[in-house]
Amino acid sequence: MEQKIKINAIYTTAETQELLKISNSTIKRMLKKGLIRANKVGGQYRILGKEILRLVSPKIEKKAVKSYLGVKKRVVDELNKW
Repeated sequence: MEQKIKINAIYTTAETQELLKISNSTIKRMLKKGLIRANKVGGQYRILGKEILRLVSPKIEKKAVKSYLGVKKRVVDELNKW
């Protein structure tokens, strides 16, 4: 059964492992090296869907960054008018 990764959903390490089809040791190694950004909540990691998508599709991340930088530039330009 194919699962769709939701960009704003929060996943556990076990759910992330299942989605990425990787082992427990691999997910731990990726977290330790900072390859997957996560937050610890109650001693357990929580991973945003957008972080999982970034791993499997760097093109999506580049598009998101480009969009963000465009918005940021417009805001800065607008603030500089003041």
